[in-house]
Amino acid sequence: MSLNDHTFRAVIFDMDGVLIDSEPLWKIAMLDVFSSLGSTLTAEDFQRTVGLRIDQVVEYWNHEDQWGIDDIHSVVNQIIDRMVVLISENPYPLPGVIDTLDYLSKTDIKIGLATSSPQRLIDAVLKYLNIGPYFDAVHSAEFERYGKPHPDVYLKTAESLAVKPNKCLVIEDSLNGVISGKAAMMSVVCIPEKTHVPNPKLIVADYHFDNMGDFLSDFRVKS
Repeated sequence: MSLNDHTFRAVIFDMDGVLIDSEPLWKIAMLDVFSSLGSTLTAEDFQRTVGLRIDQVVEYWNHEDQWGIDDIHSVVNQIIDRMVVLISENPYPLPGVIDTLDYLSKTDIKIGLATSSPQRLIDAVLKYLNIGPYFDAVHSAEFERYGKPHPDVYLKTAESLAVKPNKCLVIEDSLNGVISGKAAMMSVVCIPEKTHVPNPKLIVADYHFDNMGDFLSDFRVKS
């Protein structure tokens, strides 16, 4: 399927691993906090929870690793605190992101952000990368009953943009994110996050690119 087959009215970006190379930062933050709980998890273990909300990640490992923690919220806050510091120290968008946002902002295509990350982290990324003004709608799965792979965060973003789901193009990097976009009845671009082992199941995405620059080149031709 080619991008030329559709006319999209909105492009909705995931955040982590799409706009910012935050996956390594998440691993640092989680290792720091989890190790303080006596956990022996490694960065490789975290591939199992990529794309989930951070509260779901903590709940998963609390059960799987048998930590016996009652106050999940406190652990989540510690991780987010660490992430905000790490992002402020590493405020770098991924290659092609600014060019893509710049290009879209000059068209009649609306720009959305739909992420599993909490609002506090979204605010930090938009601030430190200085990309907030590009977005017509921003939404966190923190405010939905279910996070990705459930479609709610994408459906709510499309609603905020006043664009029908089948006219939205999602840009994702993880399997949970791709499933979320597809479940919302949207077309999905997959640009796999480079620090993860390639997941063959990502083939379910409609379009595949190695990086944002390649996507933009193809999208410009289409437009």
